Amino acid sequence: QVQVVESGGGLVQAGGSLRLSCAASTTIFRLNIIGWYRQAPGKQRELVANIRSGGMTNYADSVKGRFTISRDNAKNTVVYLQMNSLKPEDTAVYYCNAKWGTYIEYEKWGQGTQVTVSS
Repeated sequence: QVQVVESGGGLVQAGGSLRLSCAASTTIFRLNIIGWYRQAPGKQRELVANIRSGGMTNYADSVKGRFTISRDNAKNTVVYLQMNSLKPEDTAVYYCNAKWGTYIEYEKWGQGTQVTVSS
């Protein structure tokens, strides 16, 4: 079973930047898709960005142009979420999610990392 562990959260002022890392227990090229979700207090978990095994990326409209998801091609097991121009509304717990499998799709969530953006 695949395991994923997030890191890189913290407190930052509005307009600042953070980079989150998601370390997988397998090469990310074996995953169907890996991505980031977030959940703010009192709100549903929502997709932030993901990347497919072929390299196609997808972003929530609210983060387009500010966030970038990328793979570490050297390490092959790490995915990053570069977050620029952060806003207070980006405050949430950010979760890494990995999906894999051919006939049956499995998924694994990380434990989450807190991102807090102060105004």
